[in-house]
Amino acid sequence: MARQDEYRRSGVDYEVLDEVKREAIRLAAATAPLLGAAGGREFVRSRGSSAYVFEINGSVLAMVVEGLGTKSLIASEYLEASGVSRFADVAKDAVAAIVNDVISVGANPLVVTAYFAAGNASWYAHRERSLDLLQGWQAACEEAGAAWGGGESPALPGVVAADAIELAGSALGLVPPGREPVFGADVAPGDLVVLLASSGLHANGASLARRVAAGLPDGWLSRLPGGRLLGDALLDPTVSYARFVRDLLASEVVPVFLNGITGHGFLKIMRADADVRYEVTALPEVPEVLQFLVGRLGMGPAEAYSTLNMGAGYVVIVRARDADETVRIARDGGYDALVAGEVVAGRRALSIRPLRVEYADDDLQLR
Repeated sequence: MARQDEYRRSGVDYEVLDEVKREAIRLAAATAPLLGAAGGREFVRSRGSSAYVFEINGSVLAMVVEGLGTKSLIASEYLEASGVSRFADVAKDAVAAIVNDVISVGANPLVVTAYFAAGNASWYAHRERSLDLLQGWQAACEEAGAAWGGGESPALPGVVAADAIELAGSALGLVPPGREPVFGADVAPGDLVVLLASSGLHANGASLARRVAAGLPDGWLSRLPGGRLLGDALLDPTVSYARFVRDLLASEVVPVFLNGITGHGFLKIMRADADVRYEVTALPEVPEVLQFLVGRLGMGPAEAYSTLNMGAGYVVIVRARDADETVRIARDGGYDALVAGEVVAGRRALSIRPLRVEYADDDLQLR
């Protein structure tokens, strides 16, 4: 049984959030005939996946909206404490969170839009911070191979705190001609699990990190055992896996499942709508900053691996014959990757064998 007690204490309760998501999926599905009336058709399996997929005029497109969450607050507080702006990096976090969702249905991102909601227009008066945000967003779009198509930048006093900014956006992606969207329904016993490394916190767990920092005498300026400042390490930007998926889709490999390791941690490995068991037998190295958070929060392995990414930022499931080629494509693109486990027959569940951790079917219910 997955426990996320520390996340709940920080104000993030996935049991509540997931229940609302399931109801939203049900209500949204009722509007699908409107797409049909316009000459399009939806891929029903994309409901509850990381992006919505539909076909129109011969093109298969994917759409997603995603937000960064509270990591921008870390950047704001770290800037105040250290004088160092890391807003270029949180812009990269936001874009990565968006494109890492749209690529997870087997689509290459075409266009990204931005949503910057400040508590007060004066937020932009800090010129270095503002330019860092804009230049970081541009750089992240370029890395993902997507055009920045514009966006919205409202000032929302009374909704957003006066000294804060919410970062979010959307993406439109194209499933390459000759490829099918990837939803995970074809995951089968004998498939292998490939994990790509994370850079650290990524975009999930910021509320926990803020709680830890608030309890330390030096806050964001606390030193990790290796010598880095806590705030500096937490603001390492999320890895964008768009180049990897683009290269994968241009190869002969046929991925049967793609997904970011974000909220719910390793539970995302078993997100696919397939009644199989996932056996993880090898683990990536856990970044020092995540080890520090887990230690300060007193998390056990079961809670840590169902809450944080614990060193794995992306999962790919492929047929056994494609596993080595998948790892090679990742490494050639500059990503650390390893074959981490296999899919076996059994009821839907996840086992992290090196840690003797087991998760059951009802630990992740997103549909």
